[in-house]
Amino acid sequence: MLSSKEANQILNTAEQIYSATVVLETVNRMAAEITITLSDKYPLVLSVMGGAVVFTGQLLPLLKFPLNFDYLHVSRYNNKTQGDKVEWKVVPHANVKGRVVLVLDDILDEGVTMASIRERIMSNGAKAFYSAVFADKKIRKSKPIHADFVGVTLPDRFVFGFGMDIYGSWRNLPAIYAVKDGI
Repeated sequence: MLSSKEANQILNTAEQIYSATVVLETVNRMAAEITITLSDKYPLVLSVMGGAVVFTGQLLPLLKFPLNFDYLHVSRYNNKTQGDKVEWKVVPHANVKGRVVLVLDDILDEGVTMASIRERIMSNGAKAFYSAVFADKKIRKSKPIHADFVGVTLPDRFVFGFGMDIYGSWRNLPAIYAVKDGI
């Protein structure tokens, strides 16, 4: 865990990639796109803890259609900067069988986590699977999955804010930042 001083030093030396205003406009746009596609599907919406909590909290009130809500907790990072194997901490409590499922996450980095979530949801009998990510990171290799709804595109740098963390800190920022140098 970072000290307060270390966390502030990271923020003070970071570059803002997207302002809080752009973030809010993006969430509004995504809500409109999701509404067009899913408003007649009565979906089960699953939020990926903990990164998607900020995105989910701002998106859900903008969806003007009935839905059920639950969460899941799966991670490859565990407050680290490099992904490892997919670890399921909490599976969805809601039954996905026969349901249209929308999974919300903060970022599609390498796509391994979301691909694992899709595989599990579909193998448990979901009727359809959709994913919405606030950010899609452009990396140099192909991803095993692409999100149906994407907010912003990020450079291949370490980013934080709006749900995304750096060593467990700064998920609460309303804007998105990138570290200037490698970490």
